Amino acid sequence: MAKAVAKTVKLEQIASANRRPAIQQATLIGLGLNRIRKQSELRDTPAVRGMIAKVQHLVRVIG
Repeated sequence: MAKAVAKTVKLEQIASANRRPAIQQATLIGLGLNRIRKQSELRDTPAVRGMIAKVQHLVRVIG
């Protein structure tokens, strides 16, 4: 039997977290992003999708 490959989502920060609420800054750090054009690859889970939804104006989903 083949092992199931975990789905991933790749993110890129496209806007600054300056002058944003602290919860949005903390969410970006939780996603592994802390500066513009930094990319992060995470497992595609409902928790990660919820975090992306909170900062959708600051990140871009690449794939």
